[in-house]
Amino acid sequence: MGKPVNLNRFRKQKARAEKTARADQNAALHGLSKAERELAQAQNKLSTLKHNGAKRDEDN
Repeated sequence: MGKPVNLNRFRKQKARAEKTARADQNAALHGLSKAERELAQAQNKLSTLKHNGAKRDEDN
């Protein structure tokens, strides 16, 4: 005779696996890679620096 199986544990493991698979699929479709995020962050920082460098002084 086989070992008894906890059906609640089995159900929860299956749900976790499905949720992880769905999350991985969504990340691949909608997410950015680490390199893409770092590039966007660097471009944003550069544009901010250029913008702030072009401001006029308010001392007049």
